[in-house]
Amino acid sequence: MNITAYLKEKKELIDTFLESHFNTPFVPAVLNSAMGYSLFAGGKRIRPILALASYETCGGIAEEILPYAASLEFIHTYSLIHDDLPAMDNDDLRRGKPTNHKVFGEGIAILAGDALLTEAFYLLSNHTHRTSRITHCSVLKMIREVAMAAGAHGMVGGQAQDILSENETLDSASLSFIHTHKTGALITASVRMGGILANANEKTLHALTQYGENIGLAFQIIDDVLNVQGDSRELGKQTGSDERMEKMTYTRLYGIDLSKKKAEELVNNALDVVQSLSEGAEPLREIARYIIRRRN
Repeated sequence: MNITAYLKEKKELIDTFLESHFNTPFVPAVLNSAMGYSLFAGGKRIRPILALASYETCGGIAEEILPYAASLEFIHTYSLIHDDLPAMDNDDLRRGKPTNHKVFGEGIAILAGDALLTEAFYLLSNHTHRTSRITHCSVLKMIREVAMAAGAHGMVGGQAQDILSENETLDSASLSFIHTHKTGALITASVRMGGILANANEKTLHALTQYGENIGLAFQIIDDVLNVQGDSRELGKQTGSDERMEKMTYTRLYGIDLSKKKAEELVNNALDVVQSLSEGAEPLREIARYIIRRRN
């Protein structure tokens, strides 16, 4: 299949929903602007696309879960806004534009991130989006899944450990914890979202979980590699920041070549575990391969 065309189609679907959701400005206008500034600054929309692809793998129609999938982009965008703050990574550039706090100030940037996270759970809990296929039970299970992945047991916990590990001696256990929580948890939850909402059986959900865990870690390893040898113009952000802040990364611990090899092994693992799924899993297979090839 043409994965470029698939990603483009699904990204347009998600972007159209996000734009329609934000078509009514609210007060204070600056908060509305700050939220939209980062949400519509570009991005691959890979997390919601994974949710849609997983749902399709389980026999669903992508449009049926579009609001739920779009909520993942709200969460991801909030995390980027906070990640860029002076108290965190202190970055000036994101997706080729000044970071949120550089445009709106730190206070509004923090609140914009808070509002995006809260808006995500509004979308997740809005039962008007449900179809006959999606049950109350599956929605509640999915909300719990996303909450666990986004909070202290997932992304926030990984970010906290990332901060605590700056300037510390590198070790594989801490590195694995940071990557599987800071990045991997939400990616895994994105994949599981589709299976949960489709009421997939345990065998299928287990395969989707393993797939998500493998590509989630591979995604972050490739991020580490791109931060060292990527093109800042393609990435839309400054390279070399991890090294300057002495962050715990795969490239610092293992070097570029071994890091790439590890990412390839993880993607191959992901491909293996979805072998048992239907032909509808082809987008998941191609997304896994795309993660290795991506340049931003």
